[in-house]
Amino acid sequence: MDKLTEYREIVKKLIFQYATHKPYHGKIEVEPIIDNERNHYEVVHVGWDGVRRVHGSVVHIDIIGEKIWIQYDGSSLPVAEALLEAGIPREAIVLGFHPEDVRKYTDFAVS
Repeated sequence: MDKLTEYREIVKKLIFQYATHKPYHGKIEVEPIIDNERNHYEVVHVGWDGVRRVHGSVVHIDIIGEKIWIQYDGSSLPVAEALLEAGIPREAIVLGFHPEDVRKYTDFAVS
C-alpha cells in the first residue's frame, strides 16, 4: 500500500471515530465529511443547543503532499496524538492551526 492510500485510510478511520462523539447537550448531529478525491476530511456539528444554532467544524484534516495537516482540532481528544497512535510519524504531521513561525517549536513538521 502506498503512503497516500495508507494515510487516507488512517485519517478516514479517525474521522469516523471522532464522529461517534456526540455532544451531551442540545440536539446536535455529528457529520463525518470524507472527500478522498481532494484529501479533505472533517467532523462537523450541526443542530441546536437551546436557542443557539450550532454549525461548525470540530476536526479538519487535509492530506497535502506527503503530510497530514491538522487544520483545526476542537476535540477533547487531540488529533495529533491519535495520528501518532495510528502509526503516523511526527515528521508527517503538520499542526496547520499554528502559524509557521510557531510550528518550529513543536515536535511536528513545519510544512
